[in-house]
Order: sequence, then structure tokens, then C-alpha cells
Amino acid sequence: MGTTPLFDAYVMVDWSASARPVSGANSLWVCCLERVDGALVVRELANPATRSFARAQLADILSDLVARDRVTLAGFDFAFGYPAGFAGRLRPESPDWRGVWKDLKIRFGDDEAAAKNRFAIAAALNERLSGRGFPFWACPPTFQSEFLLHTRPEGYGATCGLNEKRLAETHLPTTQPVWKLFTPGSVGSQTLLGIPHLFALRHHPWLEERTRVWPFEVGLAPLAPPGPAGWRVLLAEVYPSMVRVTVPPGAVKDAVQVKALAEHFATLDQAGRLAPLFSGPRSLVAAERAVVEREEGWILGAEARPVPSLTDYQRDPAAIYAASFAAIRAETNLSSLPEDLWPVAIRLVHACGMPDLVADLAFAADVAPAARAALARGAPILVDAEMVAHGIIRGRLRDNAVVCTLNDPSVPDLARRLGTTRSAAAVDLWRDRLEGAVVAIGNAPTALFRLLELLAGGAPRPAAILGFPVGFIGAAESKESLIHHADGIPYLTLKGRRGGSALAAAAVNALAGPADEGLQP
Repeated sequence: MGTTPLFDAYVMVDWSASARPVSGANSLWVCCLERVDGALVVRELANPATRSFARAQLADILSDLVARDRVTLAGFDFAFGYPAGFAGRLRPESPDWRGVWKDLKIRFGDDEAAAKNRFAIAAALNERLSGRGFPFWACPPTFQSEFLLHTRPEGYGATCGLNEKRLAETHLPTTQPVWKLFTPGSVGSQTLLGIPHLFALRHHPWLEERTRVWPFEVGLAPLAPPGPAGWRVLLAEVYPSMVRVTVPPGAVKDAVQVKALAEHFATLDQAGRLAPLFSGPRSLVAAERAVVEREEGWILGAEARPVPSLTDYQRDPAAIYAASFAAIRAETNLSSLPEDLWPVAIRLVHACGMPDLVADLAFAADVAPAARAALARGAPILVDAEMVAHGIIRGRLRDNAVVCTLNDPSVPDLARRLGTTRSAAAVDLWRDRLEGAVVAIGNAPTALFRLLELLAGGAPRPAAILGFPVGFIGAAESKESLIHHADGIPYLTLKGRRGGSALAAAAVNALAGPADEGLQP
């Protein structure tokens, strides 16, 4: 049986950090859902082309609701604060969320061109806060500088004195650090460009007296009705991916998602289950609650996950498989990849559980068709480790030989003569099989380096190279060498330290399997 809802309307916003006016997919969407005579009515589903247009439209929507004495939950999908300590470093005279909001409003203003300058502004903040490339990171290579790095810097906490994630992000493992400004899935740029507009909305002349920001201005506590003279608009941080959506053919996922999120909160509200969420998880101790209320903020609905049961878990293999790929499709942004690599990316995410790796994939445009064609004609698969070989699903292959020479008896002596690792020496034994082969490296950076050396010296050319070496020494560098010295050979690799045998095998399995694997509902 339902209860009296707290809210009359639910406005959900999918923000954008685009540097130019944009509409459609991966742009800014606003949905206003209002309860009218017990029924939920979509009052607005809009796609404003710029942040300024969106703010003006939101001001109109919220002002109209306030004028009609409607109580509204307004959710925004970017962070309202930063990890503890940032506020005090940024503005020692005002070490809380208000200081941060005001500072970012001054730095970014209302100018849409601020989006083009956000990397320079972030670099200036890093220079002031740490004198190095901390805490903000990730930008296009052309914007990289001493004070803003293209890739993640090492040593959050001990090095710069700030945590990599807020407390809220630790309760939602799929969220990315607010410091990360670039690549799909990151929320850092949306936050830098969103907070100034939130500041303006909070202080809009028609809204200021009737608007509050949760949890900063109302605390972490079960929400009570505001009363006749109380607030009418509550601004809250939300995370759209908490709600699973099915996107109909031809529909825009962002539009479907903001509507689904509004319906989700409305349903919880009607059932009396929304008010308790405003108190945050019970696992937060008093000191953590103080940090959340003062400067970090919280994501509405980010609760501590229950202790898993030893008896209540999914046992059906087909259901596990289907649910896994459905979750991957919902949480993985594939828009940066050509469609023929989507099944490969989905397999890679399935192998390691990290949807964000898609942003670090580097590839030649023809790698998928080249590798598929080679596998289809029975080309050998040359691997650097037995773990890669064992991970390859033989039922997907034709008569392809899977070759690992690491344990060949001649390898130890060859490695001593060459003054290198066994993994690198084993690559020398591939020469007679390299022509038209598919190479999958999932362990040793030295194996990839040696392969590139042989190719530069005129060795036969493989059909494709799948480069996934892993580790702290040489892994990132070997993959950068592949990117810059592939010399026209189709390749797929994962930039940075991440990699491993499971990923290399997953790439082979994806390219040997159905071309649409994991894409169908």
C-alpha cells in the first residue's frame, strides 16, 4: 500500500561537458515527471544544445513548479563535491562545499567557451594545489603538460594528500574518480562545468529562498516533508547507471535513462522507500558523515551493499551469462570504437570486470576484419604464455594451431646468449610461423618488444597483433611501441599497465566467435 509521497515532481538531468552545441546521443537531457491526480505525467523531455540553455530551461521548469507550490526533487548526474581536504586546499578561508562552488563559478563563469578551457584551468589548479600533475588528470594528448597528465598519475593519498575517490564512490565501484576529466565514463569535466551552473540555479532570484542542496543544507537524515514555508526544490546528486534500462531501437539511451531515473525515484517515493535514502548508509561513522555533509556530498541511493549470502546466489549458467552481458552492455560506453570491435570490447570487459578499460583501447581500424579473416582460414595463433593458450576456446577455432614456444628446451640457452628474458627469446622461435599468423601477447612486455624488433628487421608479418602485456615495468611502454611501430600491421592493445593472459585470450575468443556476440539482448 502506498504512502503520501514527499515530492510532487522529479526532474532528472544528464549533464554534458561538450565544448560545442550538441544534441542527440551523448548530450544534455532533461526530464520532468510530475504527479497529477495520482498519475505520473511527463511534463518535459528536452535536449538543450548547451549548458546555458539547459540552465535557463531548468530555471523555468523549477520556477513554475515552485509557483504552483509543488515540491520537486532535482537530480544531476555529476559530483557535488570533491574528496575530503580539497575544499580547504582550494579556499582555506571557506573550507567547505560553498567555497568550492563559489570558486568554480568564478573560474568558469557562464561562458560556454569554458569547456574548451577546462584542461588549462585544471592544470592551473594542479599547479596551485600540488605543483605537479595532481589531483586532476586525463586529457587529450595535445593538452598534456607538466601540470596535467594524459594518464592517471601514481600515488594518490601519500603523494598529494587527497584521496582518489570520495566516500560515495567507494559504495559504487563502477563510478570513476571525480578527478578524471577525459574519456568515456569519466565525470570530472561534467563536474567542473556543472557546479557553476548549480551555483547559479541555487542563487536564482526566483528559486534562492525555496531551494536547498542535499546533503549539504539538509544533512544526512531521513527526509521529512518541508512544511508550508519550507523549501520546494531539493538538488541532489544521482547516478543514472544505478537503474537498468532497455533502449528501444532508434531511441537515445540518455533520454530513456533520465525518464527511467525519474520514474525510479517516483516509484520509491510512492512506496515510502525514498525518504530513508536521504540518510545515507548506516555504515558511515560520525566522522565520515561530517565529511559528507561538509564537503564531499553523496549520491542518492548509494548504499552499503549487503553481505552476500552463502545460499542465495545465481546458479543457472545461462542466466549468469545473459545477465553478465546485459550488465556489460548497460555499463560500457562503446561509442569510441568502430562497431566491428564492440564484441571484442565486451569480451574484454567480461574477462576483467572493468568497463572503463574501453577508453584505453588503441587499435588499427582494420584489426577486427584482418584477425577474423586470418582465424577463419586457419592461421596459427602465436602466444607468449601457456595461460593465454589455455584460455583460448578451441571449439571456436577451425584447425588453427595454438603455439606457445616458452617451454621449448632451447629457450633458456637462447635467452642467455641474447641477454634477454625467456619470453623474448621464445619469440625468436616464431619466425617460421609468423607470416599471416594472429599474435596474442598477454604476459611479457619483453615478448612484445622482441616481436617489434624482429618485424623491424624484416621478419615475416603477422595478420594481426593483440598486445596485452601486463605489469609495472615495460608493459605501458611496450604497448606504446606497438602503437607507434606497428608499421601497418593491424593491432589491438590496452594502453597503460593493465593487461594479462585472460584479456589476450578473450580477444582471440571474441574474434573467433560470432561477429555480434554480446550485442544482442
